[in-house]
Amino acid sequence: MKNTSYSVLELATVGQGFEHKTVFENSVKLAQNAEKLGYNRFWLAEHHNMVSIASSATTVLMGHIAGNTNTIKIGSGGIMLPNHSALLIAEQFGTLAHLYPGRIDMGLGRAPGTDQATAYAIRPDRVQAVYKFPEEIENIQRYFSKDNQNAKVRATVAEGVEVPIYILGSSTDSAHLAAKKGLPYVFASHFAPTQLFEALAIYRNEFQPSAFLDEPYVVAGINVIAADTHEEAETLSTSSIRMMIGVMTGQIDYLQKPIPMNQELRAISQNPAFERMHKYAFVGDKESIKKRTEDFIEQTGADELMVASHIYDPQDRIKSYQLFAEVMQEINAVLA
Repeated sequence: MKNTSYSVLELATVGQGFEHKTVFENSVKLAQNAEKLGYNRFWLAEHHNMVSIASSATTVLMGHIAGNTNTIKIGSGGIMLPNHSALLIAEQFGTLAHLYPGRIDMGLGRAPGTDQATAYAIRPDRVQAVYKFPEEIENIQRYFSKDNQNAKVRATVAEGVEVPIYILGSSTDSAHLAAKKGLPYVFASHFAPTQLFEALAIYRNEFQPSAFLDEPYVVAGINVIAADTHEEAETLSTSSIRMMIGVMTGQIDYLQKPIPMNQELRAISQNPAFERMHKYAFVGDKESIKKRTEDFIEQTGADELMVASHIYDPQDRIKSYQLFAEVMQEINAVLA
């Protein structure tokens, strides 16, 4: 068996009392530590109109983080393509790829990354744009092709530039698309695990080799909150639990300071609806995280794990990613 890569999904989560400038500085520090810890990629997610998330200008933040790191790949996890013009995305990523050669990834999704009112404010014709998602991916690929040099509309800064495209999904729709186009597939099992195995089966069974990829490549998302003890990790997880309650009830707030786990929060975390969304939220000490990660890799056959961690204190978050890196290094050492 081959090694499983591990990467970071960053939302630039805004904790109560944190200024945005500090949030961005903490994202840079996390990326720098992730680079040292052997993480493969550092991806930023596009969300809008959420006080708890500051990665809305995704490509701007990508450039800032790429400029403050040296080797780790920087990408979008993802750009919500129906919010944008394919031409402008090609120009932005082409520019980034010239500035940071071989380090820029383009993850593309079709969800709005926000509520419907905000989605309409971003792009009133967004519903029609969603149906054009496959066509817009082809447009981006054309803009990056050297063969587009004689076209009437060009993204000259992107032509001939190497920027890998990844298709993101949380249902089976994008699995068909990624397979048909022969592109890597990233499943959002960190918040929408219901169709994970069905989507992976579709992707692998229908995969058509392409100029970009010879065989299927699966990236699967998980949430991880790791600490030296299970009790400490459980305390840290109270911030994430309360944030998700806000998301589920439409009362989104800043990420709150952790509090000792109490009966009310434990009951909420054990609610069937909450558990379904957080099936792959691994909270605990290093050994318990390792066991759940090994099981997840065995069940999914994922080539790479994309790890999200909503933790209030920046140092606690870095420590969690450090412990998870140790877990992955131990898992991969057995396979070496």
